[in-house]
Amino acid sequence: MSYLVISFSHKNIDIKQREKLAFNGEDEKSRFIKKLLEFESTKELVLLSTCNRVEIIGKSSNIKQSSKNILENLSSYSNLSYDFLYDRADIYDGDIAVHHLFSVASALDSLVIGETQIVGQLKDAFRFSQSLGFCDQSISRVMHYAFKCAAQVRTATSLGTGSVSVASTAVAKAKELIGDKKGIKALVIGAGTMSELAVKHLLAAGFDVTIISRNIKKAQNLANSFTENIEVKPYDKLEELLEIMPVMITATSAPYPIITQENTPSSSINRYWFDIAVPRDIDEDISMFDLEIYSVDDLQEIVNKNMTQRSAQAKEAYTIVGRNTLEFFDWLKSLDIEPLIKDLYIKGDQIIDKKLENAIKKGYVPKEYEENIKKLCQTIITEYLHNPAKQLKTISRTKHCDLVVSSVQNMFSQNVQEIDYNCEHINKN
Repeated sequence: MSYLVISFSHKNIDIKQREKLAFNGEDEKSRFIKKLLEFESTKELVLLSTCNRVEIIGKSSNIKQSSKNILENLSSYSNLSYDFLYDRADIYDGDIAVHHLFSVASALDSLVIGETQIVGQLKDAFRFSQSLGFCDQSISRVMHYAFKCAAQVRTATSLGTGSVSVASTAVAKAKELIGDKKGIKALVIGAGTMSELAVKHLLAAGFDVTIISRNIKKAQNLANSFTENIEVKPYDKLEELLEIMPVMITATSAPYPIITQENTPSSSINRYWFDIAVPRDIDEDISMFDLEIYSVDDLQEIVNKNMTQRSAQAKEAYTIVGRNTLEFFDWLKSLDIEPLIKDLYIKGDQIIDKKLENAIKKGYVPKEYEENIKKLCQTIITEYLHNPAKQLKTISRTKHCDLVVSSVQNMFSQNVQEIDYNCEHINKN
């Protein structure tokens, strides 16, 4: 069994293809994962789908077969050809898969290095699979270490500080285009997490914010969560607002463009629209002289500046990821060793009890000496097993661990149960 990650991101496909790969609801994700788990080689799965990536994280007994099954089903889901997906997919297995997962969790693989949303999105994806029984101990263990690694990166570096999300990058670009003016009107379409981030950064940058959403109650709740005065308008005012607002950020979960050439009004002012949704909210064919439209991929210039400024911090973060990857596999091996050692001591106690009981029955040992003799025998067993136990713990950190563990289990006829492990980081933000 080996860890497997199949990754599609801004690094290997453009936004048009990412739109087709995106999963927009829990029902879609659930059906897709269930279908993949029907294949015998694929044992556990987590599906992460965000505006910039689709990551399929699993445990497989046959990496080649599982990869083929996953890509075939992704092809069917997205209507992208299997060959196209195969040529562009980043497929990782074993320690490389774990290193990639830790890099993703630590926001080192993100469009905006150090952005703070990805670890929360990964936790949500893990919780979803866990709640439906799509993953078990193997995924729980690697996720525990992924979140632990991400926390270490945040603590040891400054990558997680400042404005480092796609939403904040869009606001930074808007500020650059508008100039250092206060009170410029900005429209936010949508009322989800990305919209909340957009509102937060727009307010911090001095914009006057209006929110519009098909769900006006949700939009009002979002507005009420801020201390600043935020206007909420009904969705039927969309065209009117698009005409008069200099800045607009849209981040809905609509599966198709909500803004097209037909409902885009002309205007007497220069307008700057930022589409941070995947699939895109703004039709790519819209063209007007007074309008500049930026998609997620168009924010790369700011991202590149961010990369340059954070290169030293990223180098330190990758060192942390590498160290955690090695520690994770050492830890996994120790999980095999500890129950094995414990079972050796239990078997020793069982033999002591059995032999002592027989000795008392046959009159070799007086009953009143039972406890003292038992303590003496336990001391002998403890001293006898001390060095083998110590050696086993040392061996657990070497490449020979699996072979040695298997040999000891066979010699002593052990049937060791795995340690049940729950991820302690899953309920932490």
